[in-house]
Amino acid sequence: MGDNTFHTTVESLFKGMDSFITTKTVVGEAIHIGETIILPLVDVSFGVAAGVFSDDKKQNGGGGMGGKLMPSAVLVISNGTTKLVNVKNQDGVTKILDMVPDFVNKFTSNKDHIVEDEGAREKAKDAMEDILSGSVKENQE
Repeated sequence: MGDNTFHTTVESLFKGMDSFITTKTVVGEAIHIGETIILPLVDVSFGVAAGVFSDDKKQNGGGGMGGKLMPSAVLVISNGTTKLVNVKNQDGVTKILDMVPDFVNKFTSNKDHIVEDEGAREKAKDAMEDILSGSVKENQE
């Protein structure tokens, strides 16, 4: 067994670290679907541990590296508009509320021009919150 010190252990752990973490692990590759571009955004966590113990006749060493990639959001670029869709820590109510503007736009828009009415959006949001809070109360009883 070669030179087994803390320095060499840590140095060997960090060799190749450049290929372990790249830009693509933070912003995923763009997905093109017709006129729409979808960019996944990913949270990156990593850790490194090293250790060495030396006795009169024994040399010990150890090390480890771990990583975690977790999707956090999706950036959707379509028809000149950009929308960030959060996919992390989302409950059912938040998912539904994120979909309300698109749902309202489908009913308030014509084929040539999309009309987005803030009043309609707020009314729809309030109505959905009332409906969902009522169903939550019913489920709790």
